[in-house]
Amino acid sequence: MLGAIAMTPAAAVTASSGSSSGTADHGTPIAATGAPPDGRADYKTFTALFEQYEAWRKKAGAGVMADYSPATVDERRERLRRFQAELPRFAVARWDRHQQVDYLAVRAQMDLMDFTLNVTKPWARDPGLYVDELQRLAYKELPLEGDALAELRAQLRAIPAYLTQARVNLDAVAADYADLALHSLSNGDGVGHGMPYRAVEPAGLVGWFADLRGRAEVQQPELVGDIVAAEAAIAGFRDWLAAARPAMTDDAGVGKPAYDWFLRQVRLMPYDSDQIVTLAERELERHWANYTTERHRNRKLPELPLPTSAEEYEAQLAATDAKIRKWLRDEEIITIPNYIPETYQEVGYNAPWIVRPEGPMFWEQVQFRDASPDHLHATFPGHRFDGMTRARVAHPIRRHISDSGRTEGWGFYLEETALQLGLFDDRPRTRELIYIFGIFRAARTIGDVKMQRNEMGVEETMRFWKGWTPYLDDNVARVDAGIYIRRPPGYGMTYTIGAMQLQKLLVDRKRQLGENFSLKDFHDYLMNTGRLPVSLLRYDLTGQDDEIGRLWRHVPLSDVIAG
Repeated sequence: MLGAIAMTPAAAVTASSGSSSGTADHGTPIAATGAPPDGRADYKTFTALFEQYEAWRKKAGAGVMADYSPATVDERRERLRRFQAELPRFAVARWDRHQQVDYLAVRAQMDLMDFTLNVTKPWARDPGLYVDELQRLAYKELPLEGDALAELRAQLRAIPAYLTQARVNLDAVAADYADLALHSLSNGDGVGHGMPYRAVEPAGLVGWFADLRGRAEVQQPELVGDIVAAEAAIAGFRDWLAAARPAMTDDAGVGKPAYDWFLRQVRLMPYDSDQIVTLAERELERHWANYTTERHRNRKLPELPLPTSAEEYEAQLAATDAKIRKWLRDEEIITIPNYIPETYQEVGYNAPWIVRPEGPMFWEQVQFRDASPDHLHATFPGHRFDGMTRARVAHPIRRHISDSGRTEGWGFYLEETALQLGLFDDRPRTRELIYIFGIFRAARTIGDVKMQRNEMGVEETMRFWKGWTPYLDDNVARVDAGIYIRRPPGYGMTYTIGAMQLQKLLVDRKRQLGENFSLKDFHDYLMNTGRLPVSLLRYDLTGQDDEIGRLWRHVPLSDVIAG
């Protein structure tokens, strides 16, 4: 039992609505008090505001080849300012803590949009934004009919104008972003993130459109002319970017002041970037020490071999999935709801069987030897399981929010937690793989922070990671560096730091409940509550407000930019 605090958030958060008045009263500005707003508008009105915001946000970024023209971006900035101006008028100081959690989560979502519109500005700084948008078009399965065919044809015909506008928008391109985009235009990533399988990976965006044209020539010839015109526009964009590259010298990172603001106001972290580096350095050393001693302990055992066939790998996946499901049930680790599919094929998995001329890349070096570490993290009860439970969260606010500290933290938390709970007692060499994952996540945390603070570039970060991480190859290092410098800041550090926050929450809850603590109930709470920042979940579950107390004071982003 989770006790009185543990009613489901969908019930707990709607149990009271604060003040019954919905009258507009802006109250006292949050930044002036460092306390929850004490206006007059109630929780029901707040929920309605968020629903309006969420509908606007989804519409603003909807569709392939979204509009990033200066006038449209300015309109979005103004609309966001109007939403943010509403926040001080709510009676948050008189709401219960579950509702206060929702308020901070919504405020953080608006701050994320503010940061995107005014700091990261990918449409102006990152040509890879346009490359990614177009490459997803090339994944379309043919033949198409009806509305789907008409939509693809319209999208293909829009590409020349889209890339012409991109050249106008891209007026502050960062050097690392330009280099990553040029690579992505003409080279495969060697990893296959989100791509359909091909025995020979197409050479970047150019190669994927050639792949689309080749399929259209056989399956849908009426599209070939539009595809050829799109290819010409893509080649022109690539040539323009290559010619303009010498003048593209801006830093890709947001800088330390903006990064620390983002950690506090958007990620709602209890740490600043210096503290995160210190924590990550300690974790890097700890995982390396554990890896070293585990290797010594296993020195007389044979190394884990790579499988020799797809059939052998599929059998390993099936056995791994069955073993983990049985362990979760037998050891009372987490509830497996009846809506979760019963086979790993239905749930899905990360790494298909691929034979690469150069040998397996990093993730395959681990996954092919033993699927358990990644299956826990990414499949069961990691991301795919997590996503299926999240889809059942009905709360009008929490169902829309997904923080990477909670999602990636959960995936990483599962790996070492499973080791500590004995899942790998009969697989000593697999314990080494768990530590290798830990090493890479800690190294990525350091690289993430230092890239965003402009203390390391992509190439330097790749070298740093490869120097620390067994099996790591250039392709995986480049893809990950690109992800963590291009996504909203701090994504790369949320694996290690999010897992540490979940461990802290586990400790807090165990100390709070004593012998009444249930690990299964703790994990079920995480699955059924919504994927909020862990600092908010800590307050929501335990009532401990030492971290939340530091989050109430809201510093506007404009103060950081002006400074």
